Amino acid sequence: MGLPGLFGLSDHLERLSQDGDPLEVLDATVDFEYFREWLVEGLGYGDRSTGGRPPFDPVSMFKALILQTQHNLSDKRTEFMIRDRLSWMRFLGFELGGPTPDEM
Repeated sequence: MGLPGLFGLSDHLERLSQDGDPLEVLDATVDFEYFREWLVEGLGYGDRSTGGRPPFDPVSMFKALILQTQHNLSDKRTEFMIRDRLSWMRFLGFELGGPTPDEM
């Protein structure tokens, strides 16, 4: 197995797009930002003046719940799938190797 080229990841994601990634279509069809204000209010996101770990983006978490429900996954399996699938990471706005939600 050889080393990936400089643009290996971007080439791979481009191929997913060319193949008609359904999550890319969903993201282009639904304005998920429309829900942001409701999500922030409903989840009680504060100013974090008391400290603590910064929360994940509420829209990304909403999208994760959509994927979890769509695929009938447990929290543990959803955690794995988010880390495992590039298309899910792209849809949720997470970076390869970056932090991802643990069991929700």
